[in-house]
Amino acid sequence: MPRAVLPAIADEGAIELEFETFGDPGNPTLLLVNGFTSQMIVWETELIEGLVAQDLYVIIYDNRDVGLSTKLDGQRVQPMKVLRAIIAGEPVEVPYTLSAMAADGMGLLSHLGIDQAHIAGVSMGGMIVQMMAIEHPERVLSLCSIMSSPGDPDYGQPSPEARTALLAPPSIEREAYINDSIRAKVWLSKKHFSEEVTRDRSARQFDRIFYPEGFTRQLAAIYATGDRSERLQQLNVATLVIHGRDDELISASGGERTAELIDGSRYLLLSDMGHDLPAPLAPVFAEAIGGHIRVSNISNISNISITV
Repeated sequence: MPRAVLPAIADEGAIELEFETFGDPGNPTLLLVNGFTSQMIVWETELIEGLVAQDLYVIIYDNRDVGLSTKLDGQRVQPMKVLRAIIAGEPVEVPYTLSAMAADGMGLLSHLGIDQAHIAGVSMGGMIVQMMAIEHPERVLSLCSIMSSPGDPDYGQPSPEARTALLAPPSIEREAYINDSIRAKVWLSKKHFSEEVTRDRSARQFDRIFYPEGFTRQLAAIYATGDRSERLQQLNVATLVIHGRDDELISASGGERTAELIDGSRYLLLSDMGHDLPAPLAPVFAEAIGGHIRVSNISNISNISITV
């Protein structure tokens, strides 16, 4: 797969991103952004094909510190120490924040010669695309925040069981790692959960690359970025927020609050969705995102405001 070498940011070295594209590059671009520690191979084929069928040029990539993109080896950080400092209002030092991860995505678009794009992200990826819209508004045609939150600790909190499962240290042996993936059942779609699919996805990620060190830096980036509420209120971009009623990792209040903060946004709450994008719902996701982009394209072209 191709790699994009991005210019160095501040005191960082150059970041290389592994990416893949689908569809006709002459169509509107949709940049998809992964969630916490997940690799780009987790995007379901059914969803990618459904989005391409919506006449979209789809780009997926590995975030920094995961998959085949650049790893910041050796840069140590303690996420819980960062979180305590943020709560206490104290300054923190982290290897990077979600702002840098948002800049990575914009750098990938520049590498591909794309000035503007529609953006959609899941979970941590939803937080990243929010930062893209906040800090790079001139490049964002529309925003789709999926199973995410604005960073306000009063909204989107996980259940105790989900928090425990998320923060449990990963096993380093392949079979144990795959077996551990079933812990995610607590936050996945109840109706569409498949142990076979979950184990297969885990195995593919482990076999592609196993890099647990990135876990702490990405989590610290989420904590250090903090609450985006005030900046989200200032956005002027067509926005769709999607969330699942079954989500126990980022509860539905996170999506609802995101939609409340962004003026004119639309909120889609799905009963059979957890903290995942199950393949049986791929047609629903593709049509919702494709329809949202079509409406935003009309709005951008005619310079009118459309509220649905």
